[in-house]
Amino acid sequence: MSDPLQIDVVTIFPQMLGGFLGESMLKRAVRMGKVDIRTVNLRDYTTDVHRTTDDRPYGGGPGMVMKPEPIFAAVEAVRSEESRVILMTPQGRRFDQALARDLSREKHLIFICGHYEGVDERVRMALVDDEISIGDYVLTNGALPAAVVIDAVVRLRPGVLGAEGAAEQESFEGGLLEHEQYTRPAEFRGMRVPDVLVSGDHAEIARWRAMRARERTLERRPDLEKNQ
Repeated sequence: MSDPLQIDVVTIFPQMLGGFLGESMLKRAVRMGKVDIRTVNLRDYTTDVHRTTDDRPYGGGPGMVMKPEPIFAAVEAVRSEESRVILMTPQGRRFDQALARDLSREKHLIFICGHYEGVDERVRMALVDDEISIGDYVLTNGALPAAVVIDAVVRLRPGVLGAEGAAEQESFEGGLLEHEQYTRPAEFRGMRVPDVLVSGDHAEIARWRAMRARERTLERRPDLEKNQ
């Protein structure tokens, strides 16, 4: 049995991840020993009585900036030679399935979740290995984007998904959207399941699915098709 993927999430809102980590696939992955996920409360690494994690920006301007000292202390407390330290930020590279698969091969991921106007630039300069964004929009803090990345990564670990090959057949694996899916009943409100799917001809079903995946990608995400 391979060692579990270790994930540490550094955040001032660890309670935001409680329900997410205790449900569905992630709960099973932890129970199976495929992943070990810990939340690291950034306030535990402050040194003042008020447990301060932010301060006003040098040069003036609105909002607050997260201080470097507690972030460095928190990360250095859990980091090892095998760690990959990731800052969740709108300025990072766009997260996609290829990056999820890359991260799923790591042994230890540390996510730094920003808040307020962002983090002190010295965190980027001296502490972070990678910066990731889940899209061109702004959220209140980095805990929710980290949760998105964690979900996408953990499900790619060997043995996490029940059905063999399930992850390889999903959207964005192979650069295409997934074909449409049907289940029982064969007819519902006048809408029938395509005949090929109930034919029992597995070779023909595979060809149909490949065709529909390419057609759906052309219809909905032609930018993906250009990368093929």
